[in-house]
Amino acid sequence: MTKLNVAMIGYQFMGRAHSNAWRQVRAFFDSPIHPVMKVVCGRSAEGAARAAERLGWEESSTAWREVVERDDIDVIDICTPGDLHAEIAIAAAEAGKVVFCEKPLANTVAQAESMLEAVRRAGVIHMLCHNYRRAPALALAKRMIDAGEIGEIRHFRGVYLQDWIVDPESPRVWRLERARSGSGALGDIASHSLDLARHLVGEISEVSGLLETFVEERPLEDGQGRGIVDVDDAAMAIIRFEGGAIGTIEGSRFCPGRKNHNRFEINGALGSLAWDLERMNELEVYVEAGPESGFRTILATDEAHPYVEAWWPPGHILGYEHTFTHTVYDLLRAIGAGVVPEPNFEDGVRNQRVLDAIERSSATRRWEKV
Repeated sequence: MTKLNVAMIGYQFMGRAHSNAWRQVRAFFDSPIHPVMKVVCGRSAEGAARAAERLGWEESSTAWREVVERDDIDVIDICTPGDLHAEIAIAAAEAGKVVFCEKPLANTVAQAESMLEAVRRAGVIHMLCHNYRRAPALALAKRMIDAGEIGEIRHFRGVYLQDWIVDPESPRVWRLERARSGSGALGDIASHSLDLARHLVGEISEVSGLLETFVEERPLEDGQGRGIVDVDDAAMAIIRFEGGAIGTIEGSRFCPGRKNHNRFEINGALGSLAWDLERMNELEVYVEAGPESGFRTILATDEAHPYVEAWWPPGHILGYEHTFTHTVYDLLRAIGAGVVPEPNFEDGVRNQRVLDAIERSSATRRWEKV
């Protein structure tokens, strides 16, 4: 059994999800690699030490550069805000490490391209964490599409809706600062719908986008005055795919009652598929079968469904956290085979170019090429 030491940089929301995946993967999957949760990094020494103890890491550090350069570290897992992704990933690639990065890959196209260039130049394995690809029902949808079961795809519509900043007095956290996050709802949540669109339907050639900021000023987190919100609260786009399909993508953090509503529907020449994260074990399927045909719901918890064999008996549903475990498992398999998994930094660059085109279109009020 090959052991690889992992260092994770950032330990908040995504850091907790990634830590759980690193802890769980070998307990359920027959992985060729034994990941060792070696060190977690953060700005606060106290916070990093507390995270190490709680999340299961052997050590903690506030010096990510020193950790990246350590000879005993093999994998760098990046869970920081977007403004640090490029700097850390490039340093990790130059140090010869496997690089695993949260989405979106970067805050700009230029940063994303520099990251892709760095991992290619160094010849290291790299992966982008778009975890929803690894929900069993969604992986089943991909299998059915690739098998031609719904025919030529004509429509994709994806929405990702939340409500956590509806209150105009909610503080201006880092996700509302362009310098740190790169964009608002567009990069934070609409990027997930975009990745699923590319994964399931194909590459996007042209977009018509609209970005809107409803609350342009919010209280600072420290209570000392107010600060400008310079990212979008909502993002919408009409998209054209290279293969001829058309679609829409919408992301908003201003939808009361919607906590984490991530849904898509795909319509093909022979049928349709729909999936909803809030019912993530279910895949809605419609295939033309006469006048009495209609949508049926597949509960994707059977051993024949992707990833499920490692878990529980049929009908025992999986959750959000399992998608990260599946992602880490596929990364470890790729490392064992010496190949670059998907999605990777090339996908990250392609996604970033679409996000950039949506921003340009919103500014010009014209269709923009990707």
